[in-house]
Amino acid sequence: MIKKILIAFFCVTAHGLFAQNGTISPYSYFGIGDHRDNGSVDNQMMGGISMYGDSIHINLTNPAAYSKLRLTAYTAGLSHKEYRLKDWTEEQNVSKTNLDYLSIGFPIAKNAGFGFGIMPYSSVGYNLNATSINGQGSEVTNVYTGSGGLNRLYASVGFEPIKYLSLGITANFNFGTLEYERVQSVEGVQFGTLDNRESKVNGYDFKYALNYNPIIKDKYTLYTSVLVNTQGNLVSKNNQRLGSFSLDTGANVEVVDVNLDASNLRNTELKIPTRTTVGLGFGENKKWFLGGEYSFQKMSDFENTFLGLENVTYNDASTYAFGGYWIPDYRPLSSYFKRVTYRAGLRYDVSGLTVNNKEINNFGITFGLGLPIGGNFSNLNLGFELGRRGTTDANLIEESYFKVNIGLSLNDRWFRQRKIN
Repeated sequence: MIKKILIAFFCVTAHGLFAQNGTISPYSYFGIGDHRDNGSVDNQMMGGISMYGDSIHINLTNPAAYSKLRLTAYTAGLSHKEYRLKDWTEEQNVSKTNLDYLSIGFPIAKNAGFGFGIMPYSSVGYNLNATSINGQGSEVTNVYTGSGGLNRLYASVGFEPIKYLSLGITANFNFGTLEYERVQSVEGVQFGTLDNRESKVNGYDFKYALNYNPIIKDKYTLYTSVLVNTQGNLVSKNNQRLGSFSLDTGANVEVVDVNLDASNLRNTELKIPTRTTVGLGFGENKKWFLGGEYSFQKMSDFENTFLGLENVTYNDASTYAFGGYWIPDYRPLSSYFKRVTYRAGLRYDVSGLTVNNKEINNFGITFGLGLPIGGNFSNLNLGFELGRRGTTDANLIEESYFKVNIGLSLNDRWFRQRKIN
């Protein structure tokens, strides 16, 4: 029964995953939007570290962890994010709720597992107003809006060829549509102008993982990992429309399609640079774990020639993440709250994005609970994150946020031979 329920849930909610506009951050204007491939709730609440895996949870960011699966696992995640956006003159509070991932994983042999699923890769969603005075003393108003994003279909396999050493690979197919629009009006002028741009994007990338987790003194485990997400070569098919419209009625007066072939902008490439992550951790199985990871990415190689932004540069990016968990007593006969998993972590992201000569970085603190469901291995994961991104300097926007995550992880046993007494 659980398999039928989860498969039906997967089919119904996948449509919502494609359709959702997953962010309202002004910084989703840049690049390919806000990156949202952050992993499952249980990993996110440990600062987003990806090296840890066990036998009942799907690790969405480390394919080598599939070698640990002993039961079929279904997982889905939801998030609700409260934003406080402010500059030097005003402040605004907004919120967004999203479906974050749907995934299935199961063992396929001894010390080998396979999984697949769907999740957002990036999201664009903003609405910005900017006013200035032109040379004639008239007020000029620009309204910038954006929507869309990229989704990701993935398949992962992980196996353990020798004791303590696990290898894994994930194949990702990324696809979606990014839409950008600028509307300009000038005080005292009857007609406004519009610039509408659309990019239909698709492409592949791969992630390779190596985990080495030896047992020390028959009790403790040393966790080491290396992950390499290869360069994503995305192909963007672009369209642009320019025109004017009536400020009184809002109706278009004259809108034309721009000949992008003449400027070699009809089809462009978006190269997402290779990202490498190394991790080190230590813990006692089913008791506690502490770990840290460092990621680096040569974002200085990235550019989006179709948008042609002048006040933006990209530098090399990096991430520092630390986190862990603690279980007072995992045994089924212990009290309920002793079987709860307590998680916490923190992360600092140097995004590589520089706007108006100011770096746009992010700092977040995470914490959460893994709540057992019933008498089996299924659980409900609750997570919380407090963070801040950006700055109010140089006419930019500071983004403070509070995020609530809910992740459901259900377990079952497939390919079980039934016996009749």
